[in-house]
Amino acid sequence: MMPAAAHNPVDTRPHPLLEEAGRFVETLHEAGFGGILNTPMLRAPMLEPLTGCEVWVKMESLQVTGSFKERGAYARLANLSPGERQRGVVAASAGNHAQGVARHGAALGVETVIFMPRGTPNVKVNATRDLGAKVELAGDNFDETSTLAQAWCAEQGCVFIHPFDDPYVLAGQGTVAKEMLEAQPDLDTLVMPVGGGGLASGMAMAARRLKPGVELLGVQAELFPSTHNAFHGREAPVGGVTLAEGIAVRDPGQMPGHLLRELLDDVLLVDEHGIERALNLYLTRMRVLAEGAGAAGLAALLAHPERFKGKKVGLVISGGNIDTRLLSSVLLRDLARSHRLARFRIELLDVPGQLSAVSEVISVAGGNVTDVAYHKTFSDLPAKVTYIDISLEAQDGDHMNQIHDALKSAGFRADYASY
Repeated sequence: MMPAAAHNPVDTRPHPLLEEAGRFVETLHEAGFGGILNTPMLRAPMLEPLTGCEVWVKMESLQVTGSFKERGAYARLANLSPGERQRGVVAASAGNHAQGVARHGAALGVETVIFMPRGTPNVKVNATRDLGAKVELAGDNFDETSTLAQAWCAEQGCVFIHPFDDPYVLAGQGTVAKEMLEAQPDLDTLVMPVGGGGLASGMAMAARRLKPGVELLGVQAELFPSTHNAFHGREAPVGGVTLAEGIAVRDPGQMPGHLLRELLDDVLLVDEHGIERALNLYLTRMRVLAEGAGAAGLAALLAHPERFKGKKVGLVISGGNIDTRLLSSVLLRDLARSHRLARFRIELLDVPGQLSAVSEVISVAGGNVTDVAYHKTFSDLPAKVTYIDISLEAQDGDHMNQIHDALKSAGFRADYASY
């Protein structure tokens, strides 16, 4: 593992604006931070039996735009000179950064243009427009969109607000750690999602100033392990489709990347199943909504319990902006994994009363039928035999097995398919 400069003062020599930005943001924070919430820092005892540690969660999903991103956006916008404000600003984002820049640009009287990838869900496009920004759809992914946005910005003479590679943005994001350690100064460990690195590096700077000995761990999706690769000297491939789209960045920014190497103690990886499970646990155990990136920290606790046993750990739900259809899919998949939801394919004689008989067995066993599909025409079974697919809910895996046994005891051939 690459040695981390933990517990040492931040090396600001490659980025002399960092100290200036930190002082500026400290003043903003003391003055109310543009109405940005000091979000609750809540203990999560319902998660502790699963993680083996004391868990505290910072609820950045409760910000007006549903994400920590408006902290950095406001810090950068507030630092604009009068001339820069007159020129207007441009940003590239598919969601959270866009809304942060739009909201605080409107509040400060700065014209904002947001470039978003083609195919960005309408709900995000409309939310950004509703906050006062002009939206341009361009590019098929973030990298293309960012390149087009910066080119347009240079042509128009506007100011580009980078989502993570900017000292004022980093300092703004760092206020998350400041608030966490002020609320709970005896935290042993902070666990932070890492994509472009803005949140993690900003938090790391603030945390090292306030509590030099605190352990700082980054978390990345297994499909986007760029910072993990750098830390551990690996060359694992980067790319794919991940639930944690907020940290699906191929490379961290130059400034955040330097700070992460200097300040983090380690970077952990979590897989897609772990992220889905963590999101579901936040919703079902804590009754709070996290987007994929926001659930990454909890996923790390679940995947690496030996790292956290007995510690007092601070997590950040960095955002709660998740598409409702995707959320529905995640919840159903978790029910299937826990065998509370399953599908049975049952062979039947094609005679009256068979479906009724199956339903009776399931009802007596205490199962709940959620879906039935009857197949006859498109089947390779004999003409007098058909099959049905029945989706069921049960109390847990043992109960589902009892329903399966009841069907077999009643003489039905039932193939049991779960996730």
